[in-house]
Amino acid sequence: MSGSTFGTLFKITTWGESHGAGIGVVVDGCPAGLELCTKDIQKFLDRRRPGASQFATQRKESDSVELLSGIFEGRTTGTPISMLIRNTSQRSSDYNDIASYYRPGHADYTFDQKYGFRDYRGGGRSSGRETIGRVAAGAVAAKLLAELGIVVTAYTHAIGGIEISMDNFDLEEARKNLTGMPDKEASAKAEAYLKECMTNLDSAGGIVACKVSNMPTGIGEPVFDKLDATLAKAILSIGAVKAFEIGDGVNVSAANGSTNNDSFRICDGIVTKATNHAGGILGGLSDGSEILLKAHFKPTPSIFQKQETINKNKEEISIQIKGRHDPIIVPRAVVVVEAMTAITILDMLLQNMSARVDKIKEFYHH
Repeated sequence: MSGSTFGTLFKITTWGESHGAGIGVVVDGCPAGLELCTKDIQKFLDRRRPGASQFATQRKESDSVELLSGIFEGRTTGTPISMLIRNTSQRSSDYNDIASYYRPGHADYTFDQKYGFRDYRGGGRSSGRETIGRVAAGAVAAKLLAELGIVVTAYTHAIGGIEISMDNFDLEEARKNLTGMPDKEASAKAEAYLKECMTNLDSAGGIVACKVSNMPTGIGEPVFDKLDATLAKAILSIGAVKAFEIGDGVNVSAANGSTNNDSFRICDGIVTKATNHAGGILGGLSDGSEILLKAHFKPTPSIFQKQETINKNKEEISIQIKGRHDPIIVPRAVVVVEAMTAITILDMLLQNMSARVDKIKEFYHH
């Protein structure tokens, strides 16, 4: 299998299966000298840990990280950072039945067609558990971005048709409730909706929003590696993401140039914009304002209702799956979106260091 590596200079390679011995990631290209310890990684992993609420799979995993290389005396050495998270609560017997058929909405059929067989235990590499490696790597990226004053923040924007109100925005609220919504009122409505879905043996989709603050101008690599294009690839590589937006996103198709253009201003000698419909990116390059993106997640495909499908003998059958599944992916996916955004931003910041001769001369002359 190719395609398990992402990035150019800050490069990550994830490995492992949902019901294998463990999940891990190798981070290559992290500069030496960054203070880093297991606590820095663990606080990110704890945000996506299963079994943390009634709206998450009840699979009980501590998701404790082991730092195997790349760290000495509390600092990165500049060599590859290898991290391991062991699987301790597999119940592979829950998945024995699906070896012979294809679950609707899952990658069972496509993996079987590509490879001729598949790891049917929890979905193998197509399982949401694969994102553990991304989150661990994202914690490293976020720590380095913080050294530059750049902050990446994700949260739940909507669940089903219930959206947050920016008038009620409270990030602390998002970090303590069960939905990840920074709006107490919207979160309460979303919780009631999710309980109704669970009663009906159904699942729900939603939207994760992410913002990047204190971005320098000019980050991105035209033409094919534009910042928004690379962010889109990073976010759409997350399982269950079906759409991606920057700034006003799909609403721009109904707008006019007179309303969609962001007017430039000078404030205390600094270039600013009156609005931010572009979401902080112009021509594939950061424009210095806040980067705003959204990821749209489909409902969890594993539902407990009776469904129609086919088996490997191409016979039409009815199924009713069992096991431990999230009724909604979104709250646990918030930190995954945050991680992939941080990885992308850091990688493109490092690439930008070779963009100008004067800056290269300035660096080496000192």
